[in-house]
Amino acid sequence: MIISIYIRPLVLEDAKISYLWRNDPSIWTYTGFKANGIITEEMETEWLRNNLNRPDQSRFAICVKRLDTYIGNVQLLDFHGKTAELHLFIGNKLYWGKGVGFQATVLILRYGFFNRKLEVIYLKVHPANIAAISIYEKAGFQITGKDDGNIIMSISFDRFSELEPSFKVDND
Repeated sequence: MIISIYIRPLVLEDAKISYLWRNDPSIWTYTGFKANGIITEEMETEWLRNNLNRPDQSRFAICVKRLDTYIGNVQLLDFHGKTAELHLFIGNKLYWGKGVGFQATVLILRYGFFNRKLEVIYLKVHPANIAAISIYEKAGFQITGKDDGNIIMSISFDRFSELEPSFKVDND
């Protein structure tokens, strides 16, 4: 069974769920995020308040359509000209390994290329995060370098435009 998802802009109310994810180290095993102590709902709300309206970022909630449930985040950060960096995590571990990461990747690529008119989207991924690397390769990313022990992968608008019609992801 395919779990259909959609993405929507993050809102302050999402902190009621996302702060719990910030306190689960297993979610962040392959990322640079390491909490310095317990993250409270108030801390997460304040962090969102300070980051949601930044012009160099677009942050989205990943939600399961059938249940209208918030399960993770996908975002484009550090806009520089026609380039941005993709970040993604599934906070609700019940949805790990279910194809949600691929769908969220395709949806954020569509947003970045078609709405924000980006030319290149890149990401950094830990080399041991085989599941993520597989998702990104399936979405058309190619390895373009290394940085501080991470693999850098990128995809151009032209490459995505060629591949995108074959992706089985809803447009909703």
